[in-house]
Amino acid sequence: MNAELVNAPAVAAGLETALRRVLVGQPGAVRGVLVALLGGGHVLLEGPPGLGKTLLVRTLADLLALDFRRIAFTPDLMPADIIGTQVIGARGGFEFLPGPVFAHLVLADEVNRATPRTQAALLEAMQERTVTVAGRSRPLPAPFFVLATESAAEGEGLYALPEAQLDRFLLQLRLRLPDQEALRQIAALAGPSPLAPLPGGEGDRPRPATADDKSTAADERGAPLPLPLGEGRGEGVPPPLPLGEGRGEGPRPILDGAGLLALQRHTAGLPVASYVRDYAIRLALATRPDQPGAPALVRRYVRYGASPRALQALEAAARAHALLEGRFNVSFGDVRRVAPAVLRHRIRLNVEADVRAVDAESVVSAVLAAVPEERPRRFALGALASWRAVPGRVARWRGRPA
Repeated sequence: MNAELVNAPAVAAGLETALRRVLVGQPGAVRGVLVALLGGGHVLLEGPPGLGKTLLVRTLADLLALDFRRIAFTPDLMPADIIGTQVIGARGGFEFLPGPVFAHLVLADEVNRATPRTQAALLEAMQERTVTVAGRSRPLPAPFFVLATESAAEGEGLYALPEAQLDRFLLQLRLRLPDQEALRQIAALAGPSPLAPLPGGEGDRPRPATADDKSTAADERGAPLPLPLGEGRGEGVPPPLPLGEGRGEGPRPILDGAGLLALQRHTAGLPVASYVRDYAIRLALATRPDQPGAPALVRRYVRYGASPRALQALEAAARAHALLEGRFNVSFGDVRRVAPAVLRHRIRLNVEADVRAVDAESVVSAVLAAVPEERPRRFALGALASWRAVPGRVARWRGRPA
């Protein structure tokens, strides 16, 4: 076996451990992002602001030594602001000015606040890994990973993502507000306040400020403050967690772009047994209301179910989950663990589901409960005993007279 393939689970586990040190209280989101990254797909994140989405992608870029860009989607954002445009160069001719999508890791923040025309600019980039400007296709850098966040607030100024674009995302993850223990860890990791104490010590009367005091206070006011969880890190601002040697250093790179591409190839080459693949096929078919074996919840509330791309996404995500678990084969448990994140944004519900407050999460749970795991049949003891008698019968047949 290739040495790189043997070390692949350890490398993937190191990435997960480093990310969990940064994004406290969100182990499911960290695992989901790595599953999509190793599976070669993209992620759609839902959740309230301030939970560390930007910090997660920025730290991932530092760990992989890759370029990172953040695009804030607003109603006035145009497609050229994302993919780039033609500008007049110094020599008088047209030159291509690349947009922020030309990066290895792209964070599309609140993608449902932009118009459908701007949202469609990501379609070709996410699926084909190329963009077309002025009739010319330009390849994006490899590896290429998009993490898009979606505003969960309801109101005016939001444009729901079309089904064609939702199907481009390998997983849909949901961030939850951290509990009390996670909040305690976040507060402890923020560190002490850098504000200077009062001159003269505690309890003393303040004395008039001198020129030295003013310069010292100015230096201390200019020092970078620890950013809250989820905010971006500007130039010269230390990371919230000491992943390097000192607090002012960023996380040490674990992989580079070539190493990540090799890890993705190893993940895509993990074998999937025929009975595990049949289980994934039955899960995809059970989400369709026109199938005879579909659960009652699907037949009543689902308008249409998962597409064939969902089956491909199930296998790709299950392979990545198996690698993160330290295994080189896909099991039933891997398919079950990734099925909710793969299927819930690919299922369209009808009007009755909206009236009765039935969501896609409950539909996927019903599908997982209704579809059984069918393992290959094993030989019975009687059949095995009959097979053991075959060599003796062959020997007697060979020794018979002509």
